[in-house]
Amino acid sequence: MKVKYFAWVRERVGKAEEFIEPPATVRTVEELIAWLSGRGEAYAYAFEKPKVIRTAIDHAHVKADAAIAGAREIAFFPPMTGG
Repeated sequence: MKVKYFAWVRERVGKAEEFIEPPATVRTVEELIAWLSGRGEAYAYAFEKPKVIRTAIDHAHVKADAAIAGAREIAFFPPMTGG
């Protein structure tokens, strides 16, 4: 699946997007964040406060317990504010 990183998440990970194949045991957004965090210091830093990170699956905002099965694209970004 394609994973995209935005704003400071992208800066911390060091890339805008990548293709990944998480293990079958990774079934939810929350589990994906935990798995990504274990991929190295940059990921651990980017996801050090997982409750702050917002997620979209195939352009639809989802919660941490959302299933990732069948997702073509998952995007991670910090909370946004508008004015």
